[in-house]
Amino acid sequence: MDTGAGHIGSRVHMALTATIYKLDIELADIDRGVYESFTLPVARQPSETAEYMLTRVLAYCLEYAEGIALTEGIAAGDEPAVVVRDLTGRVTTWIDVGMPDAARIHRASKLARRVAVYTHRDPAQLLAQWSGGRIHNVGDIPVYAFDRALVEEVAARLERRSSLSLSVTERELYLELDGQTFSTTITEHRAEGARA
Repeated sequence: MDTGAGHIGSRVHMALTATIYKLDIELADIDRGVYESFTLPVARQPSETAEYMLTRVLAYCLEYAEGIALTEGIAAGDEPAVVVRDLTGRVTTWIDVGMPDAARIHRASKLARRVAVYTHRDPAQLLAQWSGGRIHNVGDIPVYAFDRALVEEVAARLERRSSLSLSVTERELYLELDGQTFSTTITEHRAEGARA
């Protein structure tokens, strides 16, 4: 007789593969006039580095708007790392993280009104990777880069339950994590020479 216990066990095993973080966030984005307090649950996939996860969280905060959501990140496949949908469920903003390839960004740009990329990696390397590809409206896609050393340091200190305070003014990011303060400039880059 099949009790179904094997199926339940496999479902539980799959659910346990991601590590859940709960981040209490105080956001003051002076540049955009956004002031919010919220708790953000983040599922960190086994293949996801702490730096990638933190970059996803920072992108979420810097793009915070009605309809925003974190996806499953690396495990999301064809979805962006962060997405904004309108009331009908249509994707209005596609926010990717890391080093997405040209084909992925081309597809995103055809699908969403706005596309942005946040990276903790070398933005010049990312844009060079795109230069041989075909990307719809490539000149309209900002690539925002964070200082890699800062992302590494903050990511190393992130606990599964942490309190983050973020303030942004004139593209300067001030981040307080459990009483320690960090700051960095968010630099914006644009692709040149990629085929539109």
